[in-house]
Amino acid sequence: MRGRRAVAAGAAMAAMLAGTVAAGAAPAAGAVREAAGDRAERDGPDRFRGQGIDWHRCRTGPDDVEGGLLDEAKAQCAEVTVPLDHRHPEGRTIKVAMSRLKAADPARRRGVLFYNPGGPGVPAMSLILQVRKAAPEVAARYDLIGMDPRFVGRSTPFDCGWPVPAVGSAGPDRRGFERTAALAKDLASRCAVHRDVLPHASTRNTARDMDVIRAALGEPKLSYLGSSYGTQLGMVYLQLFPRRADRVVLDSAMNPDLFGPDLTRTQGPAVAAMTEDWAAWAARRHDRYRLGSTPAGVMATLRRIDRAAARSPLKVGRHRVDSRVLPMILFNVTAGDGPEAYGSFAADVRVLNAAARGAEAAPTPVLEEVLTGLSSPDAGGTASVQTAILCADRAASRDPETYYRDIRAHRAAEPLFGALTRNLTPCSFWPTAPAEPPTRVRNDVPVLMVGATGDPGAVHAGQRAAHRALAGSRLVTLRGVFRHTVYGGLFAPRNACVDAAVERYLVRGVMPARDAVCSEARPR
Repeated sequence: MRGRRAVAAGAAMAAMLAGTVAAGAAPAAGAVREAAGDRAERDGPDRFRGQGIDWHRCRTGPDDVEGGLLDEAKAQCAEVTVPLDHRHPEGRTIKVAMSRLKAADPARRRGVLFYNPGGPGVPAMSLILQVRKAAPEVAARYDLIGMDPRFVGRSTPFDCGWPVPAVGSAGPDRRGFERTAALAKDLASRCAVHRDVLPHASTRNTARDMDVIRAALGEPKLSYLGSSYGTQLGMVYLQLFPRRADRVVLDSAMNPDLFGPDLTRTQGPAVAAMTEDWAAWAARRHDRYRLGSTPAGVMATLRRIDRAAARSPLKVGRHRVDSRVLPMILFNVTAGDGPEAYGSFAADVRVLNAAARGAEAAPTPVLEEVLTGLSSPDAGGTASVQTAILCADRAASRDPETYYRDIRAHRAAEPLFGALTRNLTPCSFWPTAPAEPPTRVRNDVPVLMVGATGDPGAVHAGQRAAHRALAGSRLVTLRGVFRHTVYGGLFAPRNACVDAAVERYLVRGVMPARDAVCSEARPR
């Protein structure tokens, strides 16, 4: 989930990320790879792998804008049948939808490239159009495949009917924490009607679905480009099907040892660093935004807004912003480190600052959209399905007190965001347990990783952990920026150094001889 307009779901980033269990010592990489390959042979029965694919037009009706764009681009769409539970393929089946853009240069076609943009829970079918636009040389060599993960978009979706999309922040005291715990429990209870499918919403099963599609396409191997959560999906695929991977790029990798409902608790230092970078930017523009003439002054303004919301809800147009909601709005600082994103966020903070002083405060168009999203029902089940994926990947603590103790222990160090990123989620009350243990990623498959040191979503320490787990990987690090995803301008500004490394690998198969560093001069 990216962008300020995604952060009405972007506060669902606070329901998005993962656990607290560290892995022990890894066995030899070759042994892990061999065992994973053996398991892979049993994970996909021939009746699914050998199924035919009935390609058809993508548009489903007059209101299907994305399907219309795919048709205009001469893409094809299809559905494949996969087991609900890959461990019991004789049981119930579901449909998974996908799109395909054929290689623009058939004479130089290498194979298929699956793309997953992140999430979890983000439909990917139409996003292959962005890949073709961003990387035409890659699109010339590969059929681009966009798969809506199981239970997402067109792939047998479900909806828990949540009245709001996120639990939000625990606020400044016990009362606020108990209010969010009650909300989390209520949201979880609304998903109980889908308890027959919830344990099977895991990343592990989505990776198995990918391999069914690979086989149905008649491809001996697949290449893969994944960003954000898409890196977790890619790493799980590599662990399950190491012999089926061709060229794999992971952009802004998650920590595979921690991925699950509680990973946001690792984000505090990175989000704080980005907030301070934005504060320095805003201080240099005090004449415009009036938030403080020094970085310390801007940060003091944020704290004043936070204290005011804790006393009583801020009046922002037709909305009321309390201590549960405010940190989700402030988390939008992570949307990007460019002048446009920073300026948009500063304009929103200026509105909140006026409301904190008791003045009339009309929201900017972006803030209006975010506030409307945060107070509206979960559109199409996006947040509930996202949560279902996380709850299926790793069990969360069932003791709310563990979260409250953690929040209290970090209030001083993380005053603005700790009660948000460390708060419990519906997974603490989830009606089902994961069907399988978390996938332990340890292999030596060649992988190219790219990421930024200041990434607020996939923190750099987590990227390094993924790099260690993937013994055959090379890591290209973009220094000096605060961005979540770095390749191709897909969700952040382009960097020529990163783009060259990725496309050299995908197009020519040339992996960097060693880890490398890219840099960028950001406008101040």
